[in-house]
Amino acid sequence: MTSANADPNQRMELTVSDQNLDELADELAQWLGTKVEAEEPPRVTSITRPQAGGMSSTTLLFDAEWTEHGQAAGGSFVARLAPDRDSFPVFEKYDLATQYAVMAGVAEATDLPVPPLCWLENGSDNVLGAPFFVMRRVDGRVPEDNPPYVFVGWLHDASAEDRYRVTRHTVDIIAKVHSIPDPQVRFPMFAGEGSALRRHFQAQQDWYDWALANDGYRIPLLERAFEWLEQNFPTDTGPDVLSWGDARPGNVMFDGFDPVAVLDWEMAALGPRELDIAWTIFIHRFFQDIATRFDQPGLADYMRRADVEKLYQDASGHAPRDMDWYLMYAALRHGIVMARVRRRMIHFGEATDTDDRDDYVMHRPVLEAMLDGTYSWD
Repeated sequence: MTSANADPNQRMELTVSDQNLDELADELAQWLGTKVEAEEPPRVTSITRPQAGGMSSTTLLFDAEWTEHGQAAGGSFVARLAPDRDSFPVFEKYDLATQYAVMAGVAEATDLPVPPLCWLENGSDNVLGAPFFVMRRVDGRVPEDNPPYVFVGWLHDASAEDRYRVTRHTVDIIAKVHSIPDPQVRFPMFAGEGSALRRHFQAQQDWYDWALANDGYRIPLLERAFEWLEQNFPTDTGPDVLSWGDARPGNVMFDGFDPVAVLDWEMAALGPRELDIAWTIFIHRFFQDIATRFDQPGLADYMRRADVEKLYQDASGHAPRDMDWYLMYAALRHGIVMARVRRRMIHFGEATDTDDRDDYVMHRPVLEAMLDGTYSWD
């Protein structure tokens, strides 16, 4: 994320957690001793909290070693913790058990490289004081958000052909997620009455109220978008699929330009295919428009709307429909994220407040142009 006055090439330091890493290592080691048949207490080493991690949860990377049945065991692991209530979380609810179940279901139903799952601790009274799960660590690289990949990094420095490979691989992943049969049966936690898109839309309205409006932080621009979406709601959404939710290359780990891990399932749901297609297009445009604002070329040849839509149709046989609506919906959803993040930064003294609430939406000019019908995707 980059503010209007910041240097886009510099990483922004954002408050995530103040838990002591040495204490966490000791607690993890003690807990691990209850999960494996170790002959001696396990050792946890090299524990770090990656700066590239998001704000919706705490991520810990660590190595562990122990001896089991006379053989050396262990490896490199990742722990994902639910956010502490004092951390001003981005989301009202953070259901790690559902994330764990979705990852397990996707791994079972597809050949996608979902990181191997190890353990889930879902109680609040566990050793780390919050729900968490542990999975095996996969080595690779991701297009980073902070600083944005449109300014620096391996994707920025790649050829247009290799960037197109990343686009194609990402779309292929989305299509494979959508191909999982009987998603209502396989993922019953997402089932409900009526239209899945209606439930999804209502969840965004509820999230907006919790994150912003109920505390007096009404955002007129976001409310205009809600009204537009309601007035233009799709009449035929097609069969529901499993929606990855945060579908984008930033949640894929690559070895070179080939995917080796598909990450971050916290926004998974049931819904139309276009939810994921529009999200991956819009999130790149969010970063590309930041580059344009700083008079930089960015990556105009990457993740283009026409390319993504064609690649998805080639991969799935489904031609995306009502994309203007779904792109507006993506812009609204991301607007709620950005406005909540702005509130969070103000809370931690990382940003100053503004009287114009629409400025809480970092992509305000884009959303305004979309609502006015003047935004160009070409």
